[in-house]
Amino acid sequence: MRAMDSRNYSNSNNLPPHHAFDVVVIGAGHAGCEAALAAGRLGARVALVTFSRATVAQMSCNPAIGGLAKGQIVREIDALGGAMGRVADTTAIQFRLLNRSKGHAVRGPRCQSDRQRYAEMMLAEVDAAAGVELVEGEVVDLLTAPDRSTITGVVLADGRRLQAPAVVVTTGTFLNGLMHIGQDKFGGGRIGEPASSGLSAALQRLGLELGRLKTGTPPRLDRDSIDWSRLQVQPGDERPTRFSFLTDMPITERQVPCHITWTNATVHRLLTDNLDHAPLYNGQISSTGPRYCPSIETKIVRFAGHDRHQVFLEPEGRDSRLIYANGISTSMPRPVQDEMVRAIEGLEQARIIRYGYAIEYDFVPPTQLLPTLETKAVSGLYLAGQINGTSGYEEAAGQGLMAGANAALKLAGREPLVLGRDQAYIGVMIDDLVTRGTEEPYRMFTSLAEYRLLLRYDNADRRLTPIGDCAGLVEPKRRQRLQRKMAIMERIEGVLQSGRVGNKRLDELLRRPDVTLESLSADRPELASLIAQDAEATEQVEIEMKYSGYLQRQQRQVDRAGRLESQRIPQGLDYSQIAQMRHEAREKFGRIRPLNLGQAARISGISLSDVAVLEIYLERLRRR
Repeated sequence: MRAMDSRNYSNSNNLPPHHAFDVVVIGAGHAGCEAALAAGRLGARVALVTFSRATVAQMSCNPAIGGLAKGQIVREIDALGGAMGRVADTTAIQFRLLNRSKGHAVRGPRCQSDRQRYAEMMLAEVDAAAGVELVEGEVVDLLTAPDRSTITGVVLADGRRLQAPAVVVTTGTFLNGLMHIGQDKFGGGRIGEPASSGLSAALQRLGLELGRLKTGTPPRLDRDSIDWSRLQVQPGDERPTRFSFLTDMPITERQVPCHITWTNATVHRLLTDNLDHAPLYNGQISSTGPRYCPSIETKIVRFAGHDRHQVFLEPEGRDSRLIYANGISTSMPRPVQDEMVRAIEGLEQARIIRYGYAIEYDFVPPTQLLPTLETKAVSGLYLAGQINGTSGYEEAAGQGLMAGANAALKLAGREPLVLGRDQAYIGVMIDDLVTRGTEEPYRMFTSLAEYRLLLRYDNADRRLTPIGDCAGLVEPKRRQRLQRKMAIMERIEGVLQSGRVGNKRLDELLRRPDVTLESLSADRPELASLIAQDAEATEQVEIEMKYSGYLQRQQRQVDRAGRLESQRIPQGLDYSQIAQMRHEAREKFGRIRPLNLGQAARISGISLSDVAVLEIYLERLRRR
């Protein structure tokens, strides 16, 4: 990679007309920030291009980080050296561990965030990052070699050209974004911000197919207009579960509670009577929306037998007047939104500060990508975030980190960073996207991970920090923290294996549901001392002892699947020559171009017999 330019272009207007970088990242949302930071950590000179530095890392939808499966992704981002977990910890106003009453495989940390402070701190991370330059402007075109096979840079609306052999597109909902409130339609990528109008055509000219998706957001309410006394309080956890493995500071500020209320028959009747004014039901919107986060209009139609739906009132910040009404996402006309809100208990006098809206936007069906998130059509062009059909800050940030890292690794001539389904939720997500594609906004769930007991939130550092360290993404402090934790775990396990109660070893006793490490340490000072040194190490030893049989069984499943994953498929293979294979299988294999038999088996519509035919054909090729 080229050495850093010694000139300081802190004001983007001072950039020369033709400025050279290693990587250009388009868009400074959650995907874009992690992409730029990852590439910068690997030594690349990065231009992070955004409309305005005032909108970096905005939380367009709910002011929260994490949740079921999403919390695991944030911990994985952190374990790989990313910023989201640290920023979330520092700017959180409430912490909750979801599914606490269920097994460890499906628990997920979540925090309510201070929306403004989160964006400010992520901007500070970007400004402080070595090699990362924040450039204000709009990218309207992509530059390529004459044969369009290789990316060479981008063109900004004011005529500036940023030259780079790698470009990461993280445009979120801004690609030809069209917003809807009732019959009102207006262009935009987020309320008050313009859409990106030139990039869609540029992507199509390069041979990429585009599709159209939809998402939405609920109204924001004035905090002082809500009757809080009539609502159910939802406090934070007394002992917060943090996201970052580097965060060890205690909670000093009070946690801010959320509140719960419900829709009712009056609300449902109002919405039913006005469905002909709803863009989702009068033909105004035809794009597919998120199945698992539907609008309130969709809920009352799809779940007509339900007499109420839960509404979470979530503060947007410690000092903010805005309350996010989670559960009533809508694009109904403004008067209907006013009437709907005031029909809900506790909100009879509520004032809407910002109305809910729906937004349609362009995306690139992700089967056009390699597992590195590089496009198959254009070398050096990477896509991450909602442009790949996903939803959620966490899914976007995970993709951004991987795309930025892989762009920099490729430029350095190093091996790419690709995570397996048995290594990370990020690996599951990217494999799902590039192998199966998506026809609706993709959201990560624990049920999508077949090895979820191995992919717990508590062990993300043990799974991924060594991988990140090998790639060069991880700082020494993180490596040292993990080494210390693993040393304590090893010592705890040694005490458990050597100690006895009667004819039972301590680790055997710990497998009983009523026995804890703390109870075993009551009269064992050495064990008590180790437990006091590292709560995370203690938690992991206890989990892995209690679930040891299940973990061994799941590891055997991973090992069996590894046989197919290890059988590579030549990328130039002509599937049309495999006469014994079904036409549909030849077409899908030729379009997806799986890297190995494991990925081939996961393609939608592919049968075990198709994979068997392919395996036999590959074996014949090898014998020749």
